[in-house]
Amino acid sequence: MIKGLAITPPVLGRISIGKVIERNGKRLPEKDDQFTITSQVQSRDGWVAHPIDEELRQAAPNGKLRSIPVRVLFNDPDLNLRAEYSLFDRQNGRPLCVGNGETCKRLTASGMQTLPCPAPESCELAKGQACKPYGRLNVQIGDEDDVGSFIFRTTGFNSIRCLTARLHYYKAVSGNLLACLPLELRLRGKSTTQSHRSAIYYADLTIRDGMSLEAAIQMAKQLHAHRQAGGYMQEDLDQTVREGFANGAFEDSEEDASDIVEEFFNASAVDISITNDLMPSSPETVNASKPKLKPKLMEKLEQRAALLPSAQSN
Repeated sequence: MIKGLAITPPVLGRISIGKVIERNGKRLPEKDDQFTITSQVQSRDGWVAHPIDEELRQAAPNGKLRSIPVRVLFNDPDLNLRAEYSLFDRQNGRPLCVGNGETCKRLTASGMQTLPCPAPESCELAKGQACKPYGRLNVQIGDEDDVGSFIFRTTGFNSIRCLTARLHYYKAVSGNLLACLPLELRLRGKSTTQSHRSAIYYADLTIRDGMSLEAAIQMAKQLHAHRQAGGYMQEDLDQTVREGFANGAFEDSEEDASDIVEEFFNASAVDISITNDLMPSSPETVNASKPKLKPKLMEKLEQRAALLPSAQSN
């Protein structure tokens, strides 16, 4: 095994909400209200759709893909979803710093160092929204590949918080059979004052539609027994993957990092909502997100003077 190289689960494709478009000579992320499943191949028009995208879309209401039947690969929630504060070099796309709010691994002039991580709000290096929470979720779609998966990336607090909670809860209630549960990746919407009451969209993970939690747990037990009878070693798989992630300082390679920066850490992009979850772009929402300048003192005085009653002569 090459030291310093993170060994990550084989990726068959991507799951995204939105795409990168070109506008006024700049490539900017455009949000959407549905999932898109793509291959790892890009054309001039963007990422090429994976065949399974059309298959699932045909069965979806109005052709909008807002839920995807999935399974996760591992019983350990933190292997399925890795989430850290991440800082990328926006010029060359290279990862520079990854932290968990307590400690971080940072690439410095003297090499890789382990340093305290005060979180972006208190970090000098993170000024200008250069550092964000960044999550990667690996899920299996279908049964064509034994250990291959599709990856969903997000910098949204709502998605990361919700996915983290679901994975830990399902592991607990199923008796550590998370990798055997029939799950569904869902798109949910909500409105907040930070989104100016417009809908923002985030990813959630639930038991598959039409199935109760109890039925899903029974199905997981049956699949677990079937795998054990066939010699499937889930605990060994989890440990091997854990060691693979720990083999490198940064999970994302330089090859993928430039696309990640363009989509999630783009300095030219307008952040529609402070939480950076996903909301379809429109002129109204973009204008609403622009900060309003405070009126100057003279303008305030003139406004108040205009409201005063006219002076009357004695």
